[in-house]
Amino acid sequence: MNIENTQAQMRKGILEYCILLIVAGKDSYVQDIINKLKDSKILVVEGTLYPLMTRLKNAGLLSYRWEESPQGPPRKYYSITAEGQQALKALENSWNELITSIETLKTSHCNHSTHLS
Repeated sequence: MNIENTQAQMRKGILEYCILLIVAGKDSYVQDIINKLKDSKILVVEGTLYPLMTRLKNAGLLSYRWEESPQGPPRKYYSITAEGQQALKALENSWNELITSIETLKTSHCNHSTHLS
């Protein structure tokens, strides 16, 4: 089993949720999002993030505006839409259900292992 590949797939699976969480907290441009993900130990490169941002925008979950930057060209700042807020709530519920399910499995496994010894 390739653990690194499995870990990468797990991170990819939650990336949209993480992006919506970040943008819901504060309008952000791509480098902000990358930095926040890195600070959270979720490593992602621009080449992965840009297509995902476009997909979220095209789905109506994010919108953007251009803003002048004191350090170079204008930046595209993303904000969450009302539809994005609804999607974020649904993903939050799914995430909490997933955590509960995993914890149930872990507890069940630990209890089962204890009975075997």
